[in-house]
Amino acid sequence: MAQFQYRAADPEGKLIEGTMEAAEAAAVVARLQDRGLVPIKVGAGGGATRAKASGGGTRLALPNVSVFRRRLSQRDLLVMTQELASLLSAGLPLDRSLATLAELSDHPELKAIISTVLQAVRGGKSLAEAMSEHPFFPTLYVNMIRAGEVGGFLDVVMQRLVEYLEQSQAVRDEARAALAYPVVLTCAMGASMLILLTYVLPKFSTLFNDTGKALPWSARLVMGASDVIRDWWWLGILVIALLALGFRQWVRTPAGRWSWDQWKLRFVALGPVLRKMEVSKVARTLGTLLKSGVPMVQALGIVKEVAGNQVVARALGDVEVGVREGAGVAEPLGRSGVFPPLAIQMISVGEETGKLDEMLLRVSDYFDREVRVKVQQFTRLLEPVLILVMGVAVGFVVVSILSAIFSVNDIPL
Repeated sequence: MAQFQYRAADPEGKLIEGTMEAAEAAAVVARLQDRGLVPIKVGAGGGATRAKASGGGTRLALPNVSVFRRRLSQRDLLVMTQELASLLSAGLPLDRSLATLAELSDHPELKAIISTVLQAVRGGKSLAEAMSEHPFFPTLYVNMIRAGEVGGFLDVVMQRLVEYLEQSQAVRDEARAALAYPVVLTCAMGASMLILLTYVLPKFSTLFNDTGKALPWSARLVMGASDVIRDWWWLGILVIALLALGFRQWVRTPAGRWSWDQWKLRFVALGPVLRKMEVSKVARTLGTLLKSGVPMVQALGIVKEVAGNQVVARALGDVEVGVREGAGVAEPLGRSGVFPPLAIQMISVGEETGKLDEMLLRVSDYFDREVRVKVQQFTRLLEPVLILVMGVAVGFVVVSILSAIFSVNDIPL
């Protein structure tokens, strides 16, 4: 048995803190629910774990570390949504739930946003109207809340939002984790080359000054690169900054953004993976909106706004026009050429069976798995390639210096 610290809310929204002895955190959550309390945090040894009550089941969620961040992130939105869903599913009124959230929040900016939303709700606005005034809440989020309020099932919509945000966060976390090692290798390779060219090689420059013409071509190349980096490093930074600024301005133009998004989808190595990621995102968003009661035309408009790729957004615009004309979803998507044939077939089956929302979520799950596999394959291939490139680059510099030393001392290789 272990001691667990907990924080919970009673039916009136009052916070209660204490300790409880149990075998695991889930048992503490269950006991608190039996006492009519809503578990907010449960943890051992000062480590708190957010808990969510959904009907009769319990689930431990991710820890809230937003206090260590200066800016709000998607994880903050996820944790806030989990807590609000827990409070609403336990039967607490909306205003008391928001007041409890404001008191619980460790992030000053998030606390201010929730307090402002609470004041607006108490002033007569709907929750969706109050949230729409803050950019922190995405358009998808606000429209799902609005549909839940109109249909009278806000607590159900909150649970669906939690599932949507958890799935989206899981995909992002897995992609970042898979790319972390290649990024570290690339940084290590760059740092090693910089140290060799800016610190190690200059030590030999005085030795080679008088015999520069007698040096092997590889040594002259390496020494020249070292001189350029040491003398003109500021120019290199300036050129890179100007190129980055120019690229950023070009991408902000409609023609530039369209060309860049097209190129990303056609890129040999990553294009298919990016395409599947976009398909998964669109399918999950559209399926979640439809399942939450948002009309098809309005849902397509929302998905088009949140699409990260302009090529995909234009295809969704064609689908929206087709739906208005009664053509359905699968046929316009098939004409666009953006969605893979398998996705089109699954969506077509969903339309025929009247379960389009469920089929869209299945499409998203399928392509999420495909993306995970492709990313893992790509990183497994990229890691040895980076190690090989790093070894060849460092070895070339070392061999070049050794050959120069041998040539200066007239030592035959």
